[in-house]
Amino acid sequence: MAGKILIVDDVATNRIVLKVRLGAVFHETFIAADGAGALRQVRERRPDLLLLDLELPDMDGIAVLHALRADPTSRDLPVIVHTATTNPEARLAALRAGADDVIAKPADDQLLLARIRSLLRRRDPTEAGQGPLLTLQEQAAPFDWPGIVALTAFRPEAGPRLRRALTPLVPHRLTLFGRAAALGGDAAAGGGDAGLSGQPDAYLIDGTGDSAGAAFGMLSELRADPDSRHAGIALLTDGAAGAAMAFDLGADDAISPDVPDAELALRLSVLVARTRAEANRRASLRDNIRLAMTDPLTGLFNRRYALRRMGEMSVLAVDSGAGPAVMVIDIDRFKEVNDRHGHAAGDAVLVEVAARLSAGLAPGDLIARIGGEEFLIALPNRDIREAQAQAHALCAAIHDRPIPLPGGDQVGLTISIGLAMARPGSLPDEAIDRADRALLAAKMQGRNRVIVGRSAA
Repeated sequence: MAGKILIVDDVATNRIVLKVRLGAVFHETFIAADGAGALRQVRERRPDLLLLDLELPDMDGIAVLHALRADPTSRDLPVIVHTATTNPEARLAALRAGADDVIAKPADDQLLLARIRSLLRRRDPTEAGQGPLLTLQEQAAPFDWPGIVALTAFRPEAGPRLRRALTPLVPHRLTLFGRAAALGGDAAAGGGDAGLSGQPDAYLIDGTGDSAGAAFGMLSELRADPDSRHAGIALLTDGAAGAAMAFDLGADDAISPDVPDAELALRLSVLVARTRAEANRRASLRDNIRLAMTDPLTGLFNRRYALRRMGEMSVLAVDSGAGPAVMVIDIDRFKEVNDRHGHAAGDAVLVEVAARLSAGLAPGDLIARIGGEEFLIALPNRDIREAQAQAHALCAAIHDRPIPLPGGDQVGLTISIGLAMARPGSLPDEAIDRADRALLAAKMQGRNRVIVGRSAA
């Protein structure tokens, strides 16, 4: 996956070497020698990723990170700090300021390129389940509830020791998971904790020593499992080669077992935060899709979706030779309900009518609210006699029982229905128009009745 990468380093040789390395794998690169130039190029050229040195002539890399994360246009920009410093406090400061990773100079080519691929995949909106990046800096926001971090596949003595060290440093529950538990088995399997409720937000897999092969297999399985595929996954791993493989297999982070506990705790917390943020994004996307398809008052489909669905029915009907039966339904004298009882009562009527109409339909039938008090129903695989019988049953479902109103009152109502049979392969508007004219005839003939469109028989 190629991307646009900005290289920020005050040493010309470093810039040239990185540009050649990245250009060899088809990344588009451009360079900056100081912090001000880096911020200007981020604004003007919108890179996909930033490689940032901490030592710059005009401002340090931490200040650059703060400026990036304060700007909404660059808040989600992936940043790898590429530094010669080995000071643990400097690493931690960079991560807290919003760096996605800190890689020491000179960087191992395999590790650097794998980390770049990992961050570009996460940023790519075409990747299934991916969303906006969440940086470590955003840990300042409080968690809405403690998360669950699964310490997975650790040796019997190592897991409890690590949990004791990390517990004071994270706001989350740290639980021990064996392989069977992590992959959907008993939570206590393999030395894990019993009584766990809820799916882990993040996993930390022990891939050190001779457990590396099993750890890579578990990582792949967790990413393939629907229950864990969206969780944050980090791998404890020795060496650059293991970290590179972890990133290419889908790990969100690959962590050396030698990092200080404070850094490990911070990295685990960001995995939980990112899992939460992406879960919220997916829920918001589902809500947006639902709202685009449905009427917010009744929960029925809206006109836009109904027309598309009827078009699909019409295409499918070409093979069978029988188009769907189409009803346009109107609540009789609905305006009087609003005028006499108020709009809250009118809304209650619409909700109850929608529920009764829906209850009279079969799976695969379509019902939508297409106007103020107007509904549309399309019935596939029905002939005209069956459709007429169902339309009369729907009329009875409304007029046979009064509709309760807020406050305890009731109102008796009726509906009128225009019915037409759609021709296979025809546009939805054609059948709707004939049903609508039949509905008008039903209104003119006294309401509370079903009229079949002239060409439907």
